[in-house]
Amino acid sequence: MSERESASPQHDPDARLGDLFENLPDPTQQSPTVDNSAPTPGSRRAAREAATGRATTPPDGTPVAQSAPEPAPVRASADAGVDDSGASVRDAADAGDTPTRAVPKVAPAVVDPQPVLGGGLDDLFAPHDDERAASHKPKKKRRTGCLVALVIVLAILGGIAAGGAWVWNTYGERISEALGWGEPKDWEPGLATGEALVTIKSGDTGGPVSVALFEAGVTKTEDVFYDYLVKEAPGVTFYPGVYKLQEKMTAEAALAALQDENNKMDNTVSVAEGGTIVSSLPGMAETLGLPLADFEAAVADPSVYGVDAQNLEGWLFPAVYTFDPGVTATQVIQRMVDRTREALAGAGVPDADAERILTIASIVQREGRTDDFSKVARVIQNRLDIDMKLQMDSTAQYGYGSLHEGVVSSSAEALEDPNPWNTYVNTGLPVTPIASPSDAAIKAAMSPAEGPWIYFVTINLSTGETQFSETYEEHQEGIKKWQSWCRENPDAGC
Repeated sequence: MSERESASPQHDPDARLGDLFENLPDPTQQSPTVDNSAPTPGSRRAAREAATGRATTPPDGTPVAQSAPEPAPVRASADAGVDDSGASVRDAADAGDTPTRAVPKVAPAVVDPQPVLGGGLDDLFAPHDDERAASHKPKKKRRTGCLVALVIVLAILGGIAAGGAWVWNTYGERISEALGWGEPKDWEPGLATGEALVTIKSGDTGGPVSVALFEAGVTKTEDVFYDYLVKEAPGVTFYPGVYKLQEKMTAEAALAALQDENNKMDNTVSVAEGGTIVSSLPGMAETLGLPLADFEAAVADPSVYGVDAQNLEGWLFPAVYTFDPGVTATQVIQRMVDRTREALAGAGVPDADAERILTIASIVQREGRTDDFSKVARVIQNRLDIDMKLQMDSTAQYGYGSLHEGVVSSSAEALEDPNPWNTYVNTGLPVTPIASPSDAAIKAAMSPAEGPWIYFVTINLSTGETQFSETYEEHQEGIKKWQSWCRENPDAGC
């Protein structure tokens, strides 16, 4: 312990407090007095009295007499109206005595604007005018600042929300895929069932094969097989032919099946729904090992097959065919024409009306989805009934040789070309069918749905959703929907 610490007395808080309360003076009754002395120069009281014009000492130092203030009225409370001597507070007030404790004062009806001489407790603690002004101004600024800050925060949050919405709308699918959210694109292993026939054409690469697998019901989504190839087997080669696979196969299992020669059906060819003679003959020749020229010669004369038409377009029924070894091109074509006659007979089409029904059915096949076939057929028939041009893009494209353009829009050259298939130029049906129609399309052409529709437009190319309209104004609204969809899907083939 240092010398300073040993010499200083020890601090005892309890002893100090005891001494404080023991030395307090005895309470005495005191009466409030008025301080009539002159204020100290430079003090707050002097400044206040100078401001109110009630200074007790003029500039020359001579005291000014002041009248004593009237005593403030007092009111005794009901429960404490007796003092120590037994007299009531009111009595004490009447006698001129001053009560020993503070009694609440009742404010007079008219408030004297003159301040109490010397000030009171309210004056002591209440802020002065300059202090009030100083205290109010920052509060206003704070309110304004808070409002500005709130607006900025809301603007930032709104911007974040808008930006997040744009990002999700634009990249939501990719984000979900990267994070493993949403529905899986591939089937789970072990779900494969049934039978599905997939046609691989000469020159097909991963993209077309992936689409063919999806359309046949093999894979779950259109691009899952292609994505798998890019990741696992980018250099694979596909050979033309018809392959027997199963529905609900994984992309990995589908690739293995296509690489297995045992799944390739020998001497098997197919004609696609909506396909044409030009698009179908090369695959037949390659798969069957016959010269393409043999098939071109086989379709040159329709009368060989009992068909009264300009050509055999529309008479090669869309299906999968298996032939014995040594089959000829003419035998192949005859088989397909016979299958078309079966379909016509099944729909109740008279032989004399076969070409007309096949022509309507071929347009229906190219223009609409299966659910809308009967409505599309009704639009065609309604226009024919009033000699209105059909104005079907598929007919203009067929006559111009540009079926790859799709069924929603066509080039100006195709629409204006004066060929006998172009229904934008000619009134009535094309001179021949424009594609191979399916059973469903033939039945729709033979029995159209009932309705007043004159117009239709596909407003969603992804789903095939189509709007049918009775008036031109309604049709224009449908076109706007299609154009809006195309703007939102610029790579969808519009």
